[in-house]
Amino acid sequence: MKFGFLAHPTSPGHRNQVRGMDLVSRLLEDQRGTVREDAHRHHVRLPLLSSVTSATGAYCTGDVRYLPYTAGELLRLPGTAKDVVAAEVLALREAGADIVGLGGATSIVGDRGLWTAEHTNTPVTSGNSLTTYAAHHAVLHCVRLLDLPVESTRIVVVGYPGSIGLAMTRLLLDDGFPLDLVARRGNRSPDALLRHLGPAQRERVALHDDIGDCYDGPRLYVTASSTGGVVDTARLHPGSIVVDVALPRDVPAAPRSGHDVLVIDGGLVTAADEVRFGDGSVPGPSQQLNGCLAETMVLALEGRAASCSLGRDLDIGMVRTIGELAGRHGFRPTPLAAFGRPLADADIARLAVHHTASRAAPATAADLTAATRWRFAAHVNPPMAKLFAAHHMDRVFTRARGCTLTTADGVPYLDFVAGYGCLNLGHNHPAVTRALRSFMDDGEPTFVQYVSMPARTAELAERLCAVAPPGLDRAFFSNSGAEAVEAALKLARAGTGRRRLVYTRNSYHGKTLGALSVTGRDAHRAAFGPLLPDCVEVPYGDAGALAAVIDGAAAFVVEPVQGEGGVVLPPPGYLKAAQELCRRAGAAFVLDEIQTGLGRTGAMFAAEHDGLEPDVLCLAKSLSGGMVPIAVTLSRAELWDVAYGSSNRAMLHSSTFGGGNFAAAAGLATLDALEAEKLPARAAELGAHLRAGLQGLADRYDFIREVRGIGLMNAVEFDGDFAGAARSLADELLTRLPGDLHALADWMPDDVRDAIRHAGGALESTLGDLMCLRFVHALARDHRILTFVTANHGRTLRIQPPLVLDRDEADRFVAAADAVCRDLGLHAGLEARRSPASAHR
Repeated sequence: MKFGFLAHPTSPGHRNQVRGMDLVSRLLEDQRGTVREDAHRHHVRLPLLSSVTSATGAYCTGDVRYLPYTAGELLRLPGTAKDVVAAEVLALREAGADIVGLGGATSIVGDRGLWTAEHTNTPVTSGNSLTTYAAHHAVLHCVRLLDLPVESTRIVVVGYPGSIGLAMTRLLLDDGFPLDLVARRGNRSPDALLRHLGPAQRERVALHDDIGDCYDGPRLYVTASSTGGVVDTARLHPGSIVVDVALPRDVPAAPRSGHDVLVIDGGLVTAADEVRFGDGSVPGPSQQLNGCLAETMVLALEGRAASCSLGRDLDIGMVRTIGELAGRHGFRPTPLAAFGRPLADADIARLAVHHTASRAAPATAADLTAATRWRFAAHVNPPMAKLFAAHHMDRVFTRARGCTLTTADGVPYLDFVAGYGCLNLGHNHPAVTRALRSFMDDGEPTFVQYVSMPARTAELAERLCAVAPPGLDRAFFSNSGAEAVEAALKLARAGTGRRRLVYTRNSYHGKTLGALSVTGRDAHRAAFGPLLPDCVEVPYGDAGALAAVIDGAAAFVVEPVQGEGGVVLPPPGYLKAAQELCRRAGAAFVLDEIQTGLGRTGAMFAAEHDGLEPDVLCLAKSLSGGMVPIAVTLSRAELWDVAYGSSNRAMLHSSTFGGGNFAAAAGLATLDALEAEKLPARAAELGAHLRAGLQGLADRYDFIREVRGIGLMNAVEFDGDFAGAARSLADELLTRLPGDLHALADWMPDDVRDAIRHAGGALESTLGDLMCLRFVHALARDHRILTFVTANHGRTLRIQPPLVLDRDEADRFVAAADAVCRDLGLHAGLEARRSPASAHR
């Protein structure tokens, strides 16, 4: 059996997409010299739905055509729309259609479904039965997830007594819900409007002219007006859910972020994996199919060449029957969606907190996870929430110890990110947690700085100056690495009387304005200019470039290993030479050890590897064992004395929270643990073991460009070369598709061609970055190991576990990385496909 279907665009943009498709197809026909019989057609064909094979094995063919007119355009000319629809139905019948679905065109041209069936002598359906069934299922699904009592949960139905609004009203009343019905009364009396309902049903409804009467608390709404745009989401209470069935939409735009309101795309179904469109070689539009289209398919699959779902008074029994048939053929009303995006059950269930009538049980792990995801997306960082969700990183951890993080539902992960360097001691190291508990139990004062001399802070300053590189005798405490760098920059300028600051390309020193001014990556800086003046960038590792600009400078700021730059190690002797150049020029040599300090590189400080004696050293991240914010800027006494060594200048730079006793207690316990457990030496040993294992992978897989690092600060850089992919794809399409598309491309304006070329380059670059993110995702999903990319390089995987890592955990990481490399399939070169025996010949 063959079905036909008449669709129409839901927005001007959608309309223009359809018209664009039509224009290109006509240009190609002109090139081939083809004159079509339907050259004056009102429609555009959608070839992806030329046939359907259902989950039962039933088969039908189809002819889907778009009318390139929006709902508003058709409403303005109802008479013309009626004639256009009738003509297209006749054309579909002549093309062999046994039944035609009118889609939204039924309501758009008024109550014309019956008229169209009669005047074209063709079986037609509005599709409203399956649309209503799917919308009803969506409401019941939400009620179950919110655990709402049916008898006291009022639901607002907008668009009564239209076809879908009336059917939804009857279904919901049968379920036992009390209803608020919003109708355009006009000259009709309440009795006239309610005549469609039985006497007992009328007692459980309230009739309203204006939806504004219903905005008095968290509600469930079903909207099916014929005008669109009737819901003001700004007036909806938090916890409200709108199932929007209308076309055009009654809620045209998503609610503002943070409003805690959901708008669900109503009347949609999703085809199961068993449903096949066409020959199955090209994926069909199986997600979020409009109920009207799916109903037309179901009737064809059932061999029912009879009109269905016409007129205002839908048969409720038929609504349920069509829904059951659709489910049997593989068309189901879940998962739900919101503005085209799949909606998880947890996203709905979290709204139960707004419903006082909810009988929801105490929060479960799933509830906590869902609530956290929403809160983060609404109030913290929406784009990052989308990134996390897209790469399945939106997990929520509730327990942590050592190298292991555990999710709310009890799944353990091996942590190879370690707070980006904050957790050298691992999570919740017992020595640090014990020290902090003791501090609180003893009732010691935390914030007494600037009105007294804080005892723990002074002790920590002494300890740090004792273990740091020689000559560092002053300590200024703050709260973060960026603040430590800011303090260093101000100290250098005040202590030297100069202004110029020299930094290296590809560096990272933080995102406050001063630290950003000496961070060597434009992507971090571009949105915040102008930055500090007189900041000069030089290549990392190039002593000659530094020599050319260091005279007259206040400071040279450098990382002993560029962490966020991709774990880049300096050339041998570079840092020593840089220090000497600074000495001769009278510039402060500022060493940023925020990531490298406290054992990370296999020594207490990375400066020890080269015997460095910096003028200023910045330290943060792991100084508290990852428990509380703390940072310190250590400096030579003579530099500090010039900058701040008088009564007038002693308080030129201060920090309200910097230097508190509580954070200092954590710092003291951290130093004790690093020394007692010999963690720097452990980092050196395990780091070498880990790199050896990873280098074995690099020798076998050609998409690993390099393994590098020092101690337990390591990285794997991926090749990620997709150069030419976009151009090759474009050439393939231009060559393989019918017609001379190259000729059309040749006539594109230069600015369009440049834009396409730029987009192709961006696509290829993004593919390289996505390869690394794919690796991150696979390690977490398949092996429960957490990693991430470095801030400056999306193709460099950071490998920075806590220093308490053991050999078994290191070996587990290498084995997991090997498995992911094997699974990368087409990304692997021939070398990766050799047998283990041949790989060593």
